[in-house]
Amino acid sequence: MLVKTYGAAVFGIDATTITVEVNLAPGINFFLVGLPDSAVKESQQRIKAAFTNNGYKFPGKEITINMAPADIRKEGSVFDLPIAIAILASSKQVSVKHLGEYVILGELSLDGALNPLRGVLPIALSARKSGFKGLILPRKNAREAAMVKGLEVIPVDHINDVVEFVNDPTVIQPLKIDVKRIFSPTDTQNELDFKDVKGQMAIKRAFEIAAAGGHNVILIGPPGAGKSMLAKRLPTILPPLTIEESLESTKIHSVVGKLSSDKGLIVERPFRKPHHTISDVALVGGGSYPQPGEISLAHNGVLFLDELPEYKRTVLEVMRQPMEDRMVNISRAKFTVDYPAGFMLIAAMNPCPCGYYNHPDRACSCGSTNVQRYLNKISGPLLDRIDLHVEVTPVNYDDLANDMSKEGSAEIRLRVIKARKLQQNRYADSGFNSNAEIGSKQIRQFCDISSESAEVLKKAMNNFGFSARAYDRILKVSRTIADLDCSVEIKTKHIAEAIQYRSLDRENWAG
Repeated sequence: MLVKTYGAAVFGIDATTITVEVNLAPGINFFLVGLPDSAVKESQQRIKAAFTNNGYKFPGKEITINMAPADIRKEGSVFDLPIAIAILASSKQVSVKHLGEYVILGELSLDGALNPLRGVLPIALSARKSGFKGLILPRKNAREAAMVKGLEVIPVDHINDVVEFVNDPTVIQPLKIDVKRIFSPTDTQNELDFKDVKGQMAIKRAFEIAAAGGHNVILIGPPGAGKSMLAKRLPTILPPLTIEESLESTKIHSVVGKLSSDKGLIVERPFRKPHHTISDVALVGGGSYPQPGEISLAHNGVLFLDELPEYKRTVLEVMRQPMEDRMVNISRAKFTVDYPAGFMLIAAMNPCPCGYYNHPDRACSCGSTNVQRYLNKISGPLLDRIDLHVEVTPVNYDDLANDMSKEGSAEIRLRVIKARKLQQNRYADSGFNSNAEIGSKQIRQFCDISSESAEVLKKAMNNFGFSARAYDRILKVSRTIADLDCSVEIKTKHIAEAIQYRSLDRENWAG
């Protein structure tokens, strides 16, 4: 007897439906075909033990299992449950009436219990798109799948639960999640707040501009000046995630297995802080069977690289293309996968090896040659892709001792949200969400400047040796500054403020 059940396989951050065909014939062989990996082949032993320990009969016949499409490699133990149910159905131990309505997922333990999986959200989205009625999967993954509307999510703990449901779909009620309630605003206070930052008003202003336009930032200053403290508070002034952005980020974290079972959806912008010993594959993604890297895990959020010159140069250089395209393309001989990488880069570094170049009170022991050599660890093309270069100075005693409450994250965030809405309306027909994303066409269209402003920019280009890419960055940042001022026109003061954020581009910056 031939029976079909349906599973799914994840490639990149998207899923493909896999048809599991089981046929019983006279004989005693077991054939598993369709390009399975070792984990899929080992399912026979897990299924056999689960059947024995729960009173089900493993057929004493020739069992042929085909996983279609046969030219796609099947990986992992996610296919244990659809294979097991298909075997039970083909041997008439369960009903076949409702098998075609559901995608079935699950790794079997030897006692029949089900273990949680990776990549459930993209599978759920694929199941809905393919017209399935629902999804049968381990309970620990149910909240994640239930975020997809129009799909019944059946949470199960054991193979016995699946058998009961297949025979009678009324015995288990689908899990329902109120997605709107999850996204409803809360009054909970974030532990991190810009009120905690004493002084540094100019740096706060730069971060407000960065958040409003989605711009990349590099902070350069001595140890203890507050670079890391400021960077960790950036997410508190970014606009809240939309449902679409949340689903994008959740898919990536789900594929990597970094989504906790009690969180069905990521509702806060990611903040990733990889150590400087990270490899280029771990940062951008890849491997024999590609997985997303840190820049994809930071999608729709912030990637913080502290002590930037300590990262290997090859690691930093592989970020150049993703920073420009907001996408990582990983190619192998037989397939290609794309991972989104729309992140804000916040980098921090000392100005020299000893850390005290340009310090107001402490002398630098490095000398201009060593300072320049240290800064040269960061390539010009990478710096070109960073919109704001911000010099962080030490906080003086008066600012540290002043307990007077300053402006906090909530107030700054309101201005950022207002500026972002202006940008979304402006680029509604172009598919962009922020000034940092726009290309040359949109710069020409929306970043027009007066002759007076153009003269100021021309002088800066000639005096400081800015590149053509830096020219575009200055126009983008000035557009954001104008948005924060609710100004349709980019004024000379906006251009002048944007120019001051290109300090590392200036010739002879390090003497």
